[in-house]
Amino acid sequence: MSTWIIDPDHSVGAFSIRHMMIAFVHGQLNSVSGTIFFSPADMTSLSAKLEIHVSSIHTGIKKRDEHLKSQDFFHADKYPDISFRSTRTERTGFNACKVHGNLTIHGVTHPVALEVTVSGPVKSPFGETSIGISGTTVVNREDFGITWNEPMEHNGLMVGKEVAVRVNIEADLAEQ
Repeated sequence: MSTWIIDPDHSVGAFSIRHMMIAFVHGQLNSVSGTIFFSPADMTSLSAKLEIHVSSIHTGIKKRDEHLKSQDFFHADKYPDISFRSTRTERTGFNACKVHGNLTIHGVTHPVALEVTVSGPVKSPFGETSIGISGTTVVNREDFGITWNEPMEHNGLMVGKEVAVRVNIEADLAEQ
């Protein structure tokens, strides 16, 4: 089993969520760190420990970013990090697997499963050996205690409950 260190300069957490029931708002969290444990010969060996810093949220609208960091949503002062700890992995294809684990957001932990693809390993022109990991899942934000909303006519809500989540990770092989 090899240890891979997440490259924060080439990794991101991203999300999309319904706004006013008609459009999607997209954003990203640009501070991802952690460790991947993986043997390229065995897809089921993949395990991960990730930290994503809420303060790095970016939607392109400063006022919205500040609102998302507030007590109405992530409450970043009290819960500065989102974390994921894998618990098991099952192979679903040649370079694909389902990674099960515990996701903690807003101080609340729930099990989730990410559909993951792995690329590499490859050797860079600078000598590092790297892998790429892309994972997706959908979570209900209210399950994590993030319940702020505003009612709209016809029983609509300002912000959707389901959040599509994607992580794109580049990780470098740790010195052996």
